[in-house]
Amino acid sequence: MSRLSQVFLTPETHRAACEGEPAACRAIYDAVAGPSHALIRRLVGPGAADDVFQDTMMRTFERLADYRSEAPFGMWVRQIAVNACLMHLRSPWRRLRGQFAARPGWGGEAEDESGVEAASPEAPERTGDAVAARLDVERLIAGLAPLARTVLWLHEIEGYSHEDIAAAFGRSVSFSKSQLARAHARLRQQVATAPGRTATGWSGFIKVIP
Repeated sequence: MSRLSQVFLTPETHRAACEGEPAACRAIYDAVAGPSHALIRRLVGPGAADDVFQDTMMRTFERLADYRSEAPFGMWVRQIAVNACLMHLRSPWRRLRGQFAARPGWGGEAEDESGVEAASPEAPERTGDAVAARLDVERLIAGLAPLARTVLWLHEIEGYSHEDIAAAFGRSVSFSKSQLARAHARLRQQVATAPGRTATGWSGFIKVIP
């Protein structure tokens, strides 16, 4: 699960932020910005991550007075972030833009929605085997179609049930299960044909993705 699950908010900071105290608002932003952006980037890709992140932060502060501390504050923000991502993924404009971007000669190369930056050849040696393995696994996940990637991440990493995912997308439970099955099948195919470190296996991906 994302590090947002580890973000808590004291009543004093919450009260001060609701009253518009700059220091309290900044403390909240600093606590949730990093993990929120990382989650959003993985769900919608780098091309749209900044816009969805800005929308998430706006919604977070607009609705700050609604937070009731039944769950950790970071989990409350996580739900706002996921909802913003799902709104983006359901957007007819996003689908239309993807169709145009895929056409040769239309605005250059198609938008990269992988969510993973290319690593230099020296990166694995410089940062160690753990980071290299993480990059390999993230590249596998990045190769999935956006919907399959999102369902995979929400179910396997964020702990959403199929019922939760179906409700979020406004679809049936079978939609969530089929997208997850498609993601797993694609990942197994990629692992079977990948050279080097990537072929170490798909089943351990949770261990190398924080």
